[in-house]
Amino acid sequence: MNPKVDFYFNKAKKWQEELEKLRIIMLDCGLNEELKWGVPCYTFQKNNIVLIHDFKEYCAVLFFKGALLADTNGILIQQTENVQAARQIRFTSIQQIVEMEATLKAYIYEAIEVEKAGLKVELKKPSAYKVAEEFQCKLDENPTLKTAFETLTPGRQRAYLLHFSAPKQAKTREARVEKYMQQILDGKGLDD
Repeated sequence: MNPKVDFYFNKAKKWQEELEKLRIIMLDCGLNEELKWGVPCYTFQKNNIVLIHDFKEYCAVLFFKGALLADTNGILIQQTENVQAARQIRFTSIQQIVEMEATLKAYIYEAIEVEKAGLKVELKKPSAYKVAEEFQCKLDENPTLKTAFETLTPGRQRAYLLHFSAPKQAKTREARVEKYMQQILDGKGLDD
């Protein structure tokens, strides 16, 4: 157990017993416990395998490369349509975790084997995403903006494309594009 992670389990109110049980399961599987993104993250040879997090309605484990797991039990959940690699298993009671312990460990061991094999999730290229018309107009009008956008990492490009195309109203899409143009020109991502 990593003392840096203890605070996460101590602050939990609704899911404390469930989170503690998940922690024990992760450590039983020989994973190293670290704190990343403010949540417990379990690694194998410094590679992220799974993390634990809690929400209002459930607590969950998230497999970083869950899309590569066989999921023979059909329990992995893709959080949103835009999540490409990660998959969750959600829990709503300690009893559910206890009943699924063997299955959960099997998934963890499979995730470790995926990492040992060096498998990678094939991510969609930014060009596969819809470009909001309002953003395309700005790219066409401003070659400097286009160049700056193209030099961003694929993840940053993807984040902008999803953010710009999400609103239903054109004026909202346009406002988002206007708001982030300078950030793109500065070579920064959406959340930088």
